[in-house]
Amino acid sequence: MVWDEKIARAFSLEGRVAVITGAASGLGREAAHVLSSAGARVVLADINRVGLEETAALAQGRGSPVVRPTDVSEPSQIEALAAAALDACGNLDIWVNCAGIVAWEDVVSATPEAVARVVAVNMMGTFWSCSVAGRAMMAQGRGSIVNISSTAGDSPVPKLSVYGMTKAAVNQLTRVCALEFGNAGVRVNAVVPGWIDTPINQSMYRDSAGAIVPDVREQVLVQMAAISPLGLTGVPLDIGLAVLYLASDASRFVTGQMLRVSGGV
Repeated sequence: MVWDEKIARAFSLEGRVAVITGAASGLGREAAHVLSSAGARVVLADINRVGLEETAALAQGRGSPVVRPTDVSEPSQIEALAAAALDACGNLDIWVNCAGIVAWEDVVSATPEAVARVVAVNMMGTFWSCSVAGRAMMAQGRGSIVNISSTAGDSPVPKLSVYGMTKAAVNQLTRVCALEFGNAGVRVNAVVPGWIDTPINQSMYRDSAGAIVPDVREQVLVQMAAISPLGLTGVPLDIGLAVLYLASDASRFVTGQMLRVSGGV
């Protein structure tokens, strides 16, 4: 075997099954596209059924995608998602926790409802997904869990206290799961994106009717690029490729890590 074949094999996901939450749009959709392109059969989960079907049309890898509407704030639905993946595909090799929401709230004026929902999806949804996926993978003796965090979990951002708090919790959960699951051959890592031009950030340049304002969008992109040492803003593919690395055997000696894909911010 020549060296370039070893590299290709290290990144290949042939014969593997990948569950991706938050797969209806944004980073989850791109992760589904990248992992399926690398050979994985993908199981797509989100509360947005229409978005899931659109992602499924883009993620035609090895075997038809499995579409499973799921609210990750409900632990029973996460259990059902894992069961559906095992029933349809026979194994569970990769689990990407991408489901997440944002609430722009000042600490002093945040509502209990807004705080509870962000915590339920971002923090507890990731916790129970790690629990369910970890149990299945430890029984198999192999697997990779990839959590999607955020640089908001590292650095304070006004009005993102709740979101940042949940992402800091995801980072710590990642480290603990890596320690608890490692002896069974299961790796747990996180991708920590900087600012990426995805639907979750588009509120910064949409008008009151929800339409994108091109001039404002361009201003936002320039502002975001200016804070990066590289002078760049991120695109979803940047995150999708990082997920591929952590999901594949290319990162076989990597666990408990936060891979910051942020342009150096």
